[in-house]
Amino acid sequence: MATVGNVNEILDGHVVLDLECLDRIYLNAYVPTLQVGGQVVTFFNRQRNQPIASPALFQKMGEAFRQAVATFAKRRQIPVIRFGKRDRQIDVIQPYFKAATQPGVVAIGVAQEFQSVLTAYDRSAKNGEPKAAGSRYGFVKEDRRVTVYYFYIADAEFGLGFVKLCAYFPYPGKVWVNGHVRHEAPSNPSGDERAPPLGCRSSPTKLRAA
Repeated sequence: MATVGNVNEILDGHVVLDLECLDRIYLNAYVPTLQVGGQVVTFFNRQRNQPIASPALFQKMGEAFRQAVATFAKRRQIPVIRFGKRDRQIDVIQPYFKAATQPGVVAIGVAQEFQSVLTAYDRSAKNGEPKAAGSRYGFVKEDRRVTVYYFYIADAEFGLGFVKLCAYFPYPGKVWVNGHVRHEAPSNPSGDERAPPLGCRSSPTKLRAA
């Protein structure tokens, strides 16, 4: 009686190339010492010389960060794209990436997304203390819809990637790159197979049966 072999058995001895690589690399970025309320108080007291850790300080830092991004984009003539709710972000960015002639930031995307951020509440009011005693703030992590920036980067080896930064305290971030692009790209004229032309893509080489 004939038996049916599985895919691994059928391909065994007939595949001329076996390639392993990371498809996508996705990293989370955060400040370890700004994750709980007590750390926030310490940060403002010691690093910012503020005797009272107030939510108003969050707003000032956020505004300064947004202004810094705008200045960065203007000085380097980097396009800033505001994503719509239904936009597929990677499709919107592709034309800017394909037009890139050197490594660097090719576009900055702006979106509204839910992020885990620190919010403040008045501990004095919560405890029923007289307002004359002054406000004492506590800080907790909550998911809030805030502004995030996507810095899309053209890399000579990994192709398109991005660094995402939240514009609200404590500024969590993410880093994303395509691991498989490095292996799919054709060789460049210099003969260095690890340095594909920017904005270039090639279809994976089809494996032939031995």
